Amino acid sequence: MNLLNQKTLGSPISFNGIGLHSGKPANLTIKPSDPDTGIIFKRVDLKSDNLIYPNFENVSNTSLNTTISNDNGVKVSTIEHLMGALFCLGVDNALIEIDNEEVPILDGSAKNFIEKISLDKLKTTNKPIKIIKINNKVEFNHGDRFISIEPSKLSLDIEFELKYKNNIIGNQKNKINVYADDLKEVLNSRTFCLYEDIEMIKKNGLAKGGSLDNAIVVKDDCVLNDDGLRNPKEFVNHKILDCIGDLYTCGYRLIANIKCSQGGHYLTNQILRKVFSDKKNFSIIEIQEKNLPHTLIYRNFFKAIA
Repeated sequence: MNLLNQKTLGSPISFNGIGLHSGKPANLTIKPSDPDTGIIFKRVDLKSDNLIYPNFENVSNTSLNTTISNDNGVKVSTIEHLMGALFCLGVDNALIEIDNEEVPILDGSAKNFIEKISLDKLKTTNKPIKIIKINNKVEFNHGDRFISIEPSKLSLDIEFELKYKNNIIGNQKNKINVYADDLKEVLNSRTFCLYEDIEMIKKNGLAKGGSLDNAIVVKDDCVLNDDGLRNPKEFVNHKILDCIGDLYTCGYRLIANIKCSQGGHYLTNQILRKVFSDKKNFSIIEIQEKNLPHTLIYRNFFKAIA
């Protein structure tokens, strides 16, 4: 098996649950797909115009989730945890069939996706993978929030910083090498919110399916979830998971160094739009034989998650 070749699923894998924001139940099945087709979402509850491509240019909303839409306004929301799982597992091609507008939130992390889409269920094809290499430093600022992306030799490094007035969340910072580090704590980290923000979020028509089963809720100096936190940096680690999933809307894995302070879906989408607005900023490399180390492409995430 050539680990530098494109991978898809060996057979369909299904999930079901409610959408975090819509509160609507959804059934989702990830199916095998041919080489060079990429990741495609299909709304099977609709008869026509039902394909949506998770490309950064198709991102139509970044308020508390990442939503993608096609030219006919058909959408799928909260794709970021599933996209993060597919990125980390090295799934290059897949058809994702879903019968509603939002990906099930499951436990609020990528844990369930990772555990069920095990590596021994993936199929390696005879087509080499492609990787995007960043050539120039690009920055995007939004008030006191910022994100930057710059060249890296062989890794995807993400350094993320959170700044909250809440004493539990506080100022958290973490840096990971996506292709070399143990990502268990990142992939297991759940979405979160402040208790005092819940009313406003629901008034905006969001979090209709939110509960302590799929989100961390922080009130004053307490975590309201009975099981507490899964790891000491779960808040910033979840933001890193979101970032990985949003980065996969570029279509390929990346070689880059990313730094972000107080960012989220909007900043990640904006930096991708800025990078790809100028062809000088990036190169698309087809990887063949052993001209890059396998650690760049392949990690046994299931040993990390177990």
